[in-house]
Amino acid sequence: MLITFKTKSHADIAMFEKVALKMLSMMGHSQTVPGAILAEDVPEALSRLIAAVESGKNVLPIERNDPDEPVVSLSHRAAPLIELLSAAVKAGEDIMWESSSTLGWLG
Repeated sequence: MLITFKTKSHADIAMFEKVALKMLSMMGHSQTVPGAILAEDVPEALSRLIAAVESGKNVLPIERNDPDEPVVSLSHRAAPLIELLSAAVKAGEDIMWESSSTLGWLG
């Protein structure tokens, strides 16, 4: 399953559920889906996410089926969400997230 993050001033960001829930936790929010962060709280969420990524302490477990696949670092996984949060801060907008299915990719 995917979780899609949305704000008006940035393109939507979709992440696999496990990664998205970890990012929400790093931002200091519950892992409730759907959810939202009010515009006034987005700067703090952004700050927490950046600090967690920079600390390197929040490592996502690596699950790979193919040993030849490159490992995607936490900072690379977080970069699109950091961009979305930054755009929301600049525009003074709320952030929302919701579940979405991967079934749309089949058609």
